Amino acid sequence: MSTKFNRRHFIAGGAAAAAMPLLSRAASAQAAWPSRQIRMVCSYPAGGQTDLLARAFGDFISRQVGQNVIIENKAGASGSIGAAEVARAAPDGHTILCSISTTYVMNRVMMKNPGYDMDKDLTLVSIIPGAGLLLIASLESGVKSLDDFVAFARKKGQVNFGTYSAGSAPHMTINELNKQYGLKIEPIHYRGEAPMWTGLLDGTLDVAMGSYTAAQSVLQSNKGTLFAVHSRKVPAIPNVKTLPEQGATSKFFSISGFTGWALPKATPQPIVDRLSELCVAANQDPKVKEVLATFALDPAIGFKEANALYQRELPIWIESGQALGLPPA
Repeated sequence: MSTKFNRRHFIAGGAAAAAMPLLSRAASAQAAWPSRQIRMVCSYPAGGQTDLLARAFGDFISRQVGQNVIIENKAGASGSIGAAEVARAAPDGHTILCSISTTYVMNRVMMKNPGYDMDKDLTLVSIIPGAGLLLIASLESGVKSLDDFVAFARKKGQVNFGTYSAGSAPHMTINELNKQYGLKIEPIHYRGEAPMWTGLLDGTLDVAMGSYTAAQSVLQSNKGTLFAVHSRKVPAIPNVKTLPEQGATSKFFSISGFTGWALPKATPQPIVDRLSELCVAANQDPKVKEVLATFALDPAIGFKEANALYQRELPIWIESGQALGLPPA
């Protein structure tokens, strides 16, 4: 009896011992992330805001984990090319997406088939809430407030209002102002902010809307009048009122947009949490602080806060996109 008892324990113990290395290897592989070089795919061109944020945060992460973080720019189709590549990558934390809310939110409304499904294929890890976007009018327009702009648009009829892409926040803004004030403004879409602001400088545009940093070429030349910010105050220009403060009522003027990082959906939660922690910790790095200050951005927030903001803003983006006549998400 005793012999059988011991033998059963010996066999059970042997089976458990044989299984332990497999369990240990699995746990250790997860705990050891990253085990090799990390690819951070930036889905917008080199030299822009998204790229500079990717490089600053990537450098910090590299120093913390002891592995190289290589930034690869995969631009095109409003960020969908890079996003689709990350969505197809192995879910092991070694391929990260850095992109903006257009990619994470608006592409589901703007494109019939962007090549990925945000909810099924990607996990949002950390985000940097967007700064307020500036509305700047040409000096010739005489616009100094939202009321002035509405009066100008009604009088002129054909207003040349520049955006940096179709489906962008400026595009939505035009549509919402048209609805509230009975205007008929048709947007002029550019491929990026730089040519858009040049259009305001050379007299092609009456009004343009974009980021604080990119607008410096206009502000410093004194060739435009800043008359509003979209939804959030910009610390560097605290006296400039938001559109809601000047009477705009659309829910769209309550959202900020964001830049953020995502991983393939099946990535283990401990890796998601670790990357989120690193992104938040990067806020204290001098290089990261410098880039955030350059673009007048708030610090990065973690996984739970990021996804709460995403869920809060998503239906508003979708509703505004559908109001443009874009297909349902």
